Formats: sequence, structure tokens, C-alpha cells
Amino acid sequence: MAKASIRYGFTLRKRYDAVLKQKRARYRCDVCGKLAVKRIGNGIWQCKSCGATYAGGAYTMKTEAGEASMRMLSQLKEAMK
Repeated sequence: MAKASIRYGFTLRKRYDAVLKQKRARYRCDVCGKLAVKRIGNGIWQCKSCGATYAGGAYTMKTEAGEASMRMLSQLKEAMK
């Protein structure tokens, strides 16, 4: 568990640790397929292997809202064909 300035309860500290794990994790690159994407700034993710840069969530590379919008866009593209 992280020893940050999180106080006032186990639930908040547990939630804080979960967010830190997501933030520090490596994600798979869509371009080269390697597990090398890391967070370089708030909402900015970059692959250390190929250098591809992505815009994503603050603490995770892909958010639920972003994935839902991508599904909706792909469905609209299929409907327009």
C-alpha cells in the first residue's frame, strides 16, 4: 500500500492504490503490439518502442467512455457502407 497523504479510511487508501496501479502500468501499443505504452503526462501516453503517442484518460490509456464512442463510430461507419 502506498504511504501517501491519503488519510481517513481504508477504502480511500485502497482506491488510491488501485488508481496508482493503473497509472503506472504498461499498456499494449496499437501500432507495434508491444507492451510498452507508458503515461508521460496527464492524458498523454507514449510507446517506448515505436514512439507512437496516444491521447487517453488521465490514469488509464483507454476509458470506458472512449471505448463506447469508438464502438459507436465503428457501427456508424458500417451502417454508411
